[in-house]
Amino acid sequence: MKDSVIAELKVVPLGTQTASLSKYVSAVIDVVRQAKGITYQITPMGTVVQGPLPLVLQLAQEMHEVPFKMGAVRVSTTISIDDRRDKFITMESKVKAVS
Repeated sequence: MKDSVIAELKVVPLGTQTASLSKYVSAVIDVVRQAKGITYQITPMGTVVQGPLPLVLQLAQEMHEVPFKMGAVRVSTTISIDDRRDKFITMESKVKAVS
């Protein structure tokens, strides 16, 4: 995974029937689990993924579409990408650097 980026993705469905979003989050995470060439870590407030930039962007689009398919009328997706090209980094190496 030499040419990889690390990204944090947050998909928030809006205009849902209830305040609970767990069924939407679970369905979005199912898409992440099925993604090929992607390493991921689920956090309480988002999902961190690592992989080649084209795959990460494709995954972000697939994740964004999930709530719409489930009936949400609006979806807000936030993407933060760390694309470091002078040095190979991983999710683990970033955490270790500050530990």
